Amino acid sequence: MPEPPLILVTNDDGVHSPGLHAAAEAVAGLGDLLLVAPATQQTAMSRAFVTDGEAGVIKRAVVHIAGRAVPGYAVSGSPVMAVTHAVLELADRPIALCVSGINYGENIGGAIGVSGTVGAAFEADALGIPAIAAAITAQVSEWRTFGTVDWTAARHFTRLLARQVLENGMPEGVSVLNLNVPRGATTRTELRRTVQSQQPYYVRQAPEQARPLGQPYQLPVEVVVDRDRLEPGTDIHAIVCDQVASVTPLTWQMTARTDWMPPAGPGQA
Repeated sequence: MPEPPLILVTNDDGVHSPGLHAAAEAVAGLGDLLLVAPATQQTAMSRAFVTDGEAGVIKRAVVHIAGRAVPGYAVSGSPVMAVTHAVLELADRPIALCVSGINYGENIGGAIGVSGTVGAAFEADALGIPAIAAAITAQVSEWRTFGTVDWTAARHFTRLLARQVLENGMPEGVSVLNLNVPRGATTRTELRRTVQSQQPYYVRQAPEQARPLGQPYQLPVEVVVDRDRLEPGTDIHAIVCDQVASVTPLTWQMTARTDWMPPAGPGQA
């Protein structure tokens, strides 16, 4: 009998995030699970590798998913480090699918480039593993507090995509499927294919008053949407305006489609 596919579940919120457990529950039964995630909250880390004194420390974690114990590991480091250590050290066979999430806070528009959830999925793709990034809408204040969430719809859509990828592979030319689910969605909510909006979405704000520059400070974040200029068919439009679930096929190929040419240099006409 062939072995079941091995599914890596990771995130950027940490190994004890309820969202990670929801992602694992979503794909339980589709294969064997391997849970590897940062030991601490690592939101907005994109594809960073950290090099502090504790980087790379791995500790076993007891995680119970769907009534059974699942191997879990907490990695001191960023989300992409969790994926890399999972592939190079912790998996006992090739990983068939990586599910990154379910993140507290939507990863749409310009926020995609900052997201540690999406960064982990891209790292899996770079290592030859099909990947899904999943998120549910949340207030900025919930990013680090793990507010109460009904995960039913997010689990449902994550499982739908995971099953499709395991059965049919990733679509041609696609690196990551980026799923975002509105907080009020149900299993009957539309799942819409979208494109990435060019609006930044999460915008850092200047301090309201002068502050001591020599002291630590976090610039506040606000969600900003210009509805008058919002492109139809985009992830932000689906989530903010239509309140439907959005899935955007992504690639890390960032070369712009343009007819632009650099100025002629020496030896050129």
